[in-house]
Amino acid sequence: MGFRKKSKSPPVLSHEFVIQNHADMVSCVAMIVLLGLMFEMTAKFAIMFITVQYNVTETLDTEDKPEPVSYYTYGPKDMATVFFYLLIAIILHALIQEYILDKINRRLHLSKTKHSKFNESGQLATFYSFSFIWGCSILTNEEFVTNPTFLWEGYPHIHMAFQVKFFYICQIAYWFHALPELYFQKVRKEDIPRQLYYICLYIFHITGAYVLNLHRLGLVLLVPHYLVELLFHASRLFYFNDFWIVQTVVKRPGLCLSRRFTLWALLFVITRLLTLTVSVLTFGFGLSRTDNQGFSLAEGNFNVLTVRVTCLSAICLTQAWMMWKFINFQLKKWREQSQIQASKKKAVSPKSRPSKKDSRGETFLKVIFSLVLI
Repeated sequence: MGFRKKSKSPPVLSHEFVIQNHADMVSCVAMIVLLGLMFEMTAKFAIMFITVQYNVTETLDTEDKPEPVSYYTYGPKDMATVFFYLLIAIILHALIQEYILDKINRRLHLSKTKHSKFNESGQLATFYSFSFIWGCSILTNEEFVTNPTFLWEGYPHIHMAFQVKFFYICQIAYWFHALPELYFQKVRKEDIPRQLYYICLYIFHITGAYVLNLHRLGLVLLVPHYLVELLFHASRLFYFNDFWIVQTVVKRPGLCLSRRFTLWALLFVITRLLTLTVSVLTFGFGLSRTDNQGFSLAEGNFNVLTVRVTCLSAICLTQAWMMWKFINFQLKKWREQSQIQASKKKAVSPKSRPSKKDSRGETFLKVIFSLVLI
């Protein structure tokens, strides 16, 4: 892991050397890009990696005087910007891991499986919280709350505000950075397929919304989804912390801690229904009834039946897959709780329970003792 002090250095360019020092290597690449701004010959190329490209200025007619307003579109140069912020995401990932999560892990003394899940939840909870706050701040400037038809009115939405485009650039860069992190973090082989599934789904859906000029719909769907995922990973972090307290302080390993996920389970189902409702409303009723129908790469218009059906099918299949995983997760938790309750019942010895004969004998002695006193 980057930024760590190791007593024994592994061979140069070996797997262990790259894993331990990958953040330092990535920092050097990012510094080279930043140094390119200092020279006139390389500044034009370096600025393509750092700043948001494809600026478009339009003039809005107001009562007093015309005001210029800056918007942004997308293009091939965005790949360079995504690459640079991918490097920044790797560096931030290493910093959070080294200075926050590793210090907490040393105190908790978790097993290898729980250690891996704790690191995953710590990283994702940080990202989801930041993205949720950022997405809410963008939506407060939009008209979705008062006018939901802004999702499809005026399509194609080729012009984006700076915050919207930079939000999507950072989202795409983060989920692309998660692919090499599977190697840098030494993720277990049995966990790689699960993480690859949701990483690829994020890249597919976010990039699709960005390229198809559906950034309004994508933003509206991402914000509640990130809230639900934030609750899940925060609950799992608290679960591991409570697990450590139960095991070390309370010393009751059978104590049930799964109530942390109750709120998440409720909001998860509500969010899936909300996602399906908004998607069907947008693709089935909104875009299908707009005047601007057709397919044009130059204009950024993808409002044809094939694209609408494909997008709606992808969203519905993803929601169905997530519900299937959710049901399996709940069944697994239910089996664990039933096993814990069964073990508690077995722990109660039958000798500790008073028999019917003993209870009758005790009542008989009490009656005799009361008569003697009279």
